[in-house]
Amino acid sequence: MPEPAQASVMFADVSGSTRLYEAVGDARAHAAIDRCIRLFSEVTARHNGRVVKTIGDEVMSVFPGAAEAAQAAREIQACVRDMPAIDGSRLGVRIGFHHGPVVERAGDVFGDTVNVAARLTELAARGQVITSLETVDLLPAIMRMDCRRLYSTPVKGREKEIDICDVMWADTDDATMVATESRGTRAQGRLRLACAGREMVMDGERKSVVLGRDAAVDLVVADRMASRAHCEIEQRQGKFMLVDRSANGTFLTIDGDQEMVLRREEAMLRGRGVIALGQSRATAAVLVEFTCE
Repeated sequence: MPEPAQASVMFADVSGSTRLYEAVGDARAHAAIDRCIRLFSEVTARHNGRVVKTIGDEVMSVFPGAAEAAQAAREIQACVRDMPAIDGSRLGVRIGFHHGPVVERAGDVFGDTVNVAARLTELAARGQVITSLETVDLLPAIMRMDCRRLYSTPVKGREKEIDICDVMWADTDDATMVATESRGTRAQGRLRLACAGREMVMDGERKSVVLGRDAAVDLVVADRMASRAHCEIEQRQGKFMLVDRSANGTFLTIDGDQEMVLRREEAMLRGRGVIALGQSRATAAVLVEFTCE
């Protein structure tokens, strides 16, 4: 059996489409999203890549090397940023990529590399490019200078956690400052939580908060679908990570994005949004609102 080919797999996911549909209507929103999808394809081709498939608002591409994928990801972010607003509303893009062995069949690609790239895209914020530390190690030295290690995260199918990195793409003073920070250092922000009339703030003093139904946890959520110690929010290097530890899953909605379900998984909190324990926010009796400050 031949050895699997080595390639970089990248996912580019349009962010903010739900809000755009609500703001400007189906026809104009669809046209704007279609422009983004075409842009992803054009940039991919310019960097010697190939579009594998389009899944809704997401494009999966494959590149021969990590450098080509990184260059394409950065260009896509810059192009989407420069797109004109539609009645004051803008789209964004979340990108994740990973280099490793892939199995190609009938034009599609499969394997662990694809799974890792998809997971990294889930962790990316709007306007962010995420990759693995092992992929960063394959980049030219000058490109590695624009990468910053964030934290380690579990990936389905892998025994060990992987280290993830932020690929800086904006040519600004802020980007330069962050890109040159040493690993593990960043000014810490605050996270404000509100639930059933009670407020709690996570800052430099409080490193974690446990949410659940039990009276002994930090923030009690009185919902019959919630586990006793349902989930935890951990502060890691200035990031607030939501970690599910429940039987029924933790439902996370970040403003501008669709609801996602965490099942023994974790995700980074950003901006504003809502957390529901054990069921969708649409049916939950109690919601936890969060704001990253």
